[in-house]
Amino acid sequence: MNTLVSTPRRLILALVAAGAMGATGAGLISAHTARAAVPQAVAAAPAPALAGMALPDFSQITSRYGPAVVNISVSGMRKVSDDGGDDDSPAANRQSGPQIEPDDPFYQFFRQFGIAPGQMPQQRAVPMRGQGSGFIIDPNGIVLTNAHVVKGATDVTVKLTDRREFRAKVLGTDPKTDVAVLKIDAKGLPTVKLGNSHDLQVGEWVLAIGSPYGFENSVTAGVVSAKGRSLPDDSYVPFIQTDAAVNPGNSGGPLFNTRGEVVGINAQIYSRSGGFQGLSFSIPIEVAARVEQQIVATGHASHARLGVVVQEVNQAFADSFKLDKPEGALVASVEPGGPADKAGLKVGDVIREIDGQPIVASGDLPAFVGQSAPGQKVQMQVWRQGRPESLAATLGNANDKAAKVASAEGAAGKGQLGLALRPLQKDEARAAGVDTGLLIEEARGPAAQAGIQSGDVLLAINGTPVKGIEQVRAVMAKAGKSVALLIERDGDKIFVPVRIG
Repeated sequence: MNTLVSTPRRLILALVAAGAMGATGAGLISAHTARAAVPQAVAAAPAPALAGMALPDFSQITSRYGPAVVNISVSGMRKVSDDGGDDDSPAANRQSGPQIEPDDPFYQFFRQFGIAPGQMPQQRAVPMRGQGSGFIIDPNGIVLTNAHVVKGATDVTVKLTDRREFRAKVLGTDPKTDVAVLKIDAKGLPTVKLGNSHDLQVGEWVLAIGSPYGFENSVTAGVVSAKGRSLPDDSYVPFIQTDAAVNPGNSGGPLFNTRGEVVGINAQIYSRSGGFQGLSFSIPIEVAARVEQQIVATGHASHARLGVVVQEVNQAFADSFKLDKPEGALVASVEPGGPADKAGLKVGDVIREIDGQPIVASGDLPAFVGQSAPGQKVQMQVWRQGRPESLAATLGNANDKAAKVASAEGAAGKGQLGLALRPLQKDEARAAGVDTGLLIEEARGPAAQAGIQSGDVLLAINGTPVKGIEQVRAVMAKAGKSVALLIERDGDKIFVPVRIG
């Protein structure tokens, strides 16, 4: 069982799917647990109704739509260190392994990168299992859930309330919004009714159904605490905040309004303990429905990008820029040649409105852009040097870099390197002290086993300097059973042998 680290003075943002699928610790973490911990029952006195007001009765909603809420079980393999810790945990990186002799070719490699040769972690693959929730939106077997529920899973099983179980196919996932679409081979299934989160009012009652700690079809209720919340690393989603009890295993389950309409997907909680503490966050159903339509049609979801980094406008910034109130998104940097750059946006501009939608908090901007379509034209109202200006921009595609990565990895010739690559930006090349090279965004498979990490810079393959992804494709097409990669890390350069055959 993974143990969540208690952080007394800092809140923990936890993904709420029960299972052994992710790392634990402070910060943005997965709240998966290998074995469900049974919470102690707490007696609570019923809340008195206000004069003239009755508390809502959710029994009819539960009876009608509860059968459309499913339990999702996943299984697969994960890497752990010799002591059983996750390979993502800091402790795993400190486990000692067998000693490496100085004449071993890997000795200099690990020494150059600050890893003591006798402290190499030994990892092994072990079975893992996890649980989450989901809901049926099509009688022919389309199920919505969270992307993190099925992340890394090789087998996904959907269990209905009538105890029938189906092997599910993952049609696609969108990590940017944490939405996944599953398909089961069944007909005439019960479905939920989709609503509109825009009509939700703060203080309105809502209902959550899911499988917390594996307790299937559990019902909890609360109120909408806030709307349009921006959370760390989730700028594409304007979350609905509620105080409905959500715990590990509730991930992917529906959030209903009092009319029995699904208005959100329960996804995350803020907690000091990893359990519910009154702060739950749901993905608006409009966001999920848009992603679902794209995945069913194309197998993937696409998002737009503006090409800026923004920060919050506080009162000090408002005073400095002569704004009437501290609202908007302050442009901290502009991507050279990106959509914002082409539109004339400059560092120091404050974006106050986009396509008629006010930008109050900085997170409103990426949430709007992320849910727009690539190629869409937008009008922006900008505050620049004490006066308003209007700018027009054509949004780019947030998947452009991902497409280049797929292109590089899909043509590894006789073997796969397991590298996700992209060209270096000018400032990155300057920081690395190189003129050419490709940044390694992710290393897995053979490359990861050889010790290559994300953030390394690939300089050459078999002595041939690399200047672009197409060149990597060409070199790998002619490669044998192994290649020598020249990489740069923290100012050091070294050849690393990678076996691909």
